[in-house]
Amino acid sequence: VQLQASGGGLVQAGDSLRLSCVASGRSFSSMGWFRQAPGRDREFLATIRWQRGRPAYEDSVKGRITVSRDQDRNTGYLQMNSLKPEDTAVYYCAVDLETWGSTSIYDYEYWGQGTQVTVSS
Repeated sequence: VQLQASGGGLVQAGDSLRLSCVASGRSFSSMGWFRQAPGRDREFLATIRWQRGRPAYEDSVKGRITVSRDQDRNTGYLQMNSLKPEDTAVYYCAVDLETWGSTSIYDYEYWGQGTQVTVSS
C-alpha cells in the first residue's frame, strides 16, 4: 500500500485544517492518524474502519478532530479544528491491513511520509 499525505501547513491558533491521505495498492481494514512532535513519541489520534466508516478517537483530541473517508477516491481525511500551538507536529496516516480500532503504531503496516502542521500562537 502506498500512502500520500498532504494538507499540512502553517496556521494560527484557532484555525482549522484538513489533512488528506490518498491510498493505493491493496485493500486494508482501517486507516489511522498519528502525530509526532519533536522529542516525543508518535501518538495515536484517530482511526476509521474503511468499509463501514466507523471512527474512533483518542480522548485528548475528541471533539476537535473528525476522521472520515471517501471510498470512491480511496482517500482518508483528518479534519482538525480549534488548533493550538501544542498541535504542532508531523502528522502521519497509516493503514492496518487486518484489524480495526488499534491505537498502537505496531499494528499499522504501511505509513505515509508525514505532513508538517505548525500552529503559531
